[in-house]
Amino acid sequence: MWIMVSMILGAQIGCDFPEIGVKLRVLSLIFLRLIKTIIAPLLFSTLVVGISGHSDIKQIGRMGIRALIFFEVATTFALFIGLGAINFTKAGVGIKLPPLPAGEQIQVKKQNLQDIILHIFPENIGKSVVDGEVLQIVVFSVLFGIGLATLAPARKRPMLEFAESLAETMFRFTKIIMYFAPVGVGAAIAYTVGNMGLGILLNLFKLLATLYLALTLFVVLVLLPIAWFTGVPIRKLFNAILEPISIAFATTSSEAALPRAMESLEELGVPRHIVAFVMPTGYSFNLAGTTLYLSLASIFVAQAAGIEMSTTQQLVMALTLMLTSKGVAGVPRASLVILLGTAASFNLPTEPIFIILGIDELMDMARSAVNVIGNCLATVVIAIWEGEFPIHRHGLPIAAHE
Repeated sequence: MWIMVSMILGAQIGCDFPEIGVKLRVLSLIFLRLIKTIIAPLLFSTLVVGISGHSDIKQIGRMGIRALIFFEVATTFALFIGLGAINFTKAGVGIKLPPLPAGEQIQVKKQNLQDIILHIFPENIGKSVVDGEVLQIVVFSVLFGIGLATLAPARKRPMLEFAESLAETMFRFTKIIMYFAPVGVGAAIAYTVGNMGLGILLNLFKLLATLYLALTLFVVLVLLPIAWFTGVPIRKLFNAILEPISIAFATTSSEAALPRAMESLEELGVPRHIVAFVMPTGYSFNLAGTTLYLSLASIFVAQAAGIEMSTTQQLVMALTLMLTSKGVAGVPRASLVILLGTAASFNLPTEPIFIILGIDELMDMARSAVNVIGNCLATVVIAIWEGEFPIHRHGLPIAAHE
């Protein structure tokens, strides 16, 4: 609510007192710097806990592998639908960002295939943190988590507890910084409107419509066919998860709906041990709505900056988002953290991100609801594949393995 209020006040200040609005940029830059301090420790801690904490996946075996394959396929489709939608509507085209201060330049790194491949792997993790190289931080964290998972329990426990403590600390740290979000967003809007006028709001509504259209396409073209082909009782599933979807939409939080979603799936007939494994794992690896939003918003930022990104550059950005979006579902405004990190990696400007944050509440409603739908569907599909959930065709119940 305060972010929305600050956006209105910032737009009013920028329109009526443009000289003051321009001078407020320092407040938005302070907020940006605070956000950037979160990225490295947050990604490291959440990915290490997510990987080493699921080291028993070897015992879970087939179910774990199937779940991860489902998650990655779903989020990959979400990424490409987001990219396709924003490239079609071009919601960010036509925005004229305010001129950058002297000495600042915006350009996307142009690299050949060898440079792109080498750029994924860190040569010095400290340097990667300083330079804001998100993908390199992710690769280091994933390898670190795998290494930690292979240790004996007594050796693994102290480091795992440290990573869990660090993750919880960063969640609280993020919450503290977000109290400053209304000031940072309001200042950014005042600065932008002071330079550009109120015409920017039209692009924002176009972006909002693009997101809702893309999420609808994802549900209709990806999730529904998966449900139909695997024999999921679509109507019963929808009735069962309608309440969790409503909670996620109203609270703009996927995690707020998690307890009720798990109860609903058990009432539907999914065994508890499958719900207990797939749902929490999905909240780290299967946030399809958030992933779609991130791909869409990243290209919007490039379009707003007047930067033409090649197909290869967009694919590299999609790969980066696919990895960096894992494990931060519990962070307030987690998408802002990931979006800023991705923008820094590709030398994109930050002003459009602050503009997006002004309508993030409305965007978060839809993507949180889709996150819940995707995870609930994944849980039922895994139960069917494991032969532990009856499916119906032509009105007759049949075992899943048949």
